[in-house]
Amino acid sequence: METLFSDNERAQRLRYAPLAVRMRPTTLDEYVGQKKAVGPDSWLRRAIERDVLSSVILYGPAGTGKTTLAHIIAAHTRSEFVEVSAVTGTVKDLRREIEAASHRLMAFGRRTILFIDEIHRFSRSQQDALLHAVENRTVVMIGATTENPYFEVNSALLSRSRVVELEHLSDDDIAELVRRAIRDERGLAGAFSASDETVGAICTLAAGDARSALTTLELASEIAATRDEEPSPDHPVAILVEDVQAANPRRGLSYDKSGDMHYDIISAFIKSMRGSDPDATVYWLARMIDAGEDPKFIARRIMIQASEDIGNADPQAVLVAEAAFKAAEVIGYPECRINLAQAALYNALAPKSNACEAAIDAALADVRTSGQREVPSHLRDRHRPGSENYGTYRYPHDYPSGWVEQRYLPEGLERGAFWRPAGRGWEEWRYEQSSRDRSGEGPQAVEGS
Repeated sequence: METLFSDNERAQRLRYAPLAVRMRPTTLDEYVGQKKAVGPDSWLRRAIERDVLSSVILYGPAGTGKTTLAHIIAAHTRSEFVEVSAVTGTVKDLRREIEAASHRLMAFGRRTILFIDEIHRFSRSQQDALLHAVENRTVVMIGATTENPYFEVNSALLSRSRVVELEHLSDDDIAELVRRAIRDERGLAGAFSASDETVGAICTLAAGDARSALTTLELASEIAATRDEEPSPDHPVAILVEDVQAANPRRGLSYDKSGDMHYDIISAFIKSMRGSDPDATVYWLARMIDAGEDPKFIARRIMIQASEDIGNADPQAVLVAEAAFKAAEVIGYPECRINLAQAALYNALAPKSNACEAAIDAALADVRTSGQREVPSHLRDRHRPGSENYGTYRYPHDYPSGWVEQRYLPEGLERGAFWRPAGRGWEEWRYEQSSRDRSGEGPQAVEGS
């Protein structure tokens, strides 16, 4: 039950809370961005406004408003808000909160919002402990996670919840939050000012993270305040771009080596090399290097891509990639960034062919589905009794062109069954040369022994 004492305590705590906490929106109208998730026509907004919300998992990067949205839902639906830590919480803690929620519901008709931040950190047994309470709505669970819930959350719990994905905020969204914090009584209360250039610098550093933007603003205002002892609405102190840079000297873009961002960036890197875009290739490479990604991991991906997407259109690509891997192994950062860049850019600029991958996959599919095909007798090993009855093997080096017509595939398969050139680079040139040999346009073959 709310009391004057608890209100005063809350106000006192808020007074000394970080700016990002003080500026946390309390209504959907104050909530900035995420129109896809909580816009006027979204399922989540309608459920909140009609007070018919079921359990939900909010999935998105840090600073996109997952915790804020959970608080807004609790306030709007007049529910008790209970938070359990996914890091320190135990099954016992969960059962205690579920029991209290059941009593609250039966005795007072008051529902409970059970908020679990970073729910993917819950063990399977902890997630299982929630199932019954979520299913019968003893609690309305709101789970928040930066990891893909379809991989990290128990499928049984997922089936009882709805996943809502939140996205990085746009620079316009961040700018709106920053300007609101400057003028709002809960924030800087008009005691500071910031030019469009300064706000833009904060947006750039934030990279879509509202919490990061407000933290940078708070630190920058403290730096600006050292130039004036009494910042006030009557005498606002200007926060300069230099203050912003001093508050956040190094931009830290999100990159979790075990999370979605890791896989998204390596995927973008590989697809940029495949798409022959050198600028995109080196950008995504820089993102990984800046985040401290293992250089051998990057080099392995370059080596795989050299065969998968370039192959024999440029046989040098895999050698360059191998050399980059060796450099990453022996040299390490920071110098091996240059080796990685050289190999990645070589891949991006090389002619492309996926003929090697397509050929081996097609051959494997045939091997696994067609049954055993016999080796043609003239290709069989001759070191066995009865081999004199095998067909005649023609030794290609006995012919001027180094090639002679004979069957190498087993019966039932014909040339072109698996490998087809992509029409580019060395393999296309070599294919044309060998086609001329087969058609008789090259040096004439003569019978040999």
